[in-house]
Amino acid sequence: MASTFSFDIVSKYDRQELKNAVDQTRREIETRYDLKGTKTELDLNDNDISINTESEMSLTAIRDILESKLIRRDLSLKILDYQNEETASGGRIRITIKLKEGIPDDIAKSLSRQIREQNKKVTPQIQGDTLRVQAKSKDDLQDVIQMLKGEDLPVALQFVNFR
Repeated sequence: MASTFSFDIVSKYDRQELKNAVDQTRREIETRYDLKGTKTELDLNDNDISINTESEMSLTAIRDILESKLIRRDLSLKILDYQNEETASGGRIRITIKLKEGIPDDIAKSLSRQIREQNKKVTPQIQGDTLRVQAKSKDDLQDVIQMLKGEDLPVALQFVNFR
């Protein structure tokens, strides 16, 4: 029996599910009557999604479609970081949506501090863009998970490697 138990707090997304959601959005854009002639381009790159479309109205509709597809595939909307809209050639509108992955240092430090204050029996450690939490009891670890699930944080959290 292990003397200590641990789990990791990470902020990642499933790349294949994201790709499927973008593909479904493209298909819906091609078939929807109000978006049919807009010649919208929706591109998924390594770290971002770019949308190039005809008008503000079509951009809003495309964002709604994309967000609904992400939710259906159990991806958090917190992975999306909308940048400023730009005007492109021909009076078109372009927007870049950065994809957030990993826990930033400032959020990791505040999470670590909060975990220490709430539960004295656990020890959080920052390891790159993950946060490892260790304790002698699995119940203490589950208390930490329940506490963090109740928080409204700017990043999507997953709990992995529960040992």
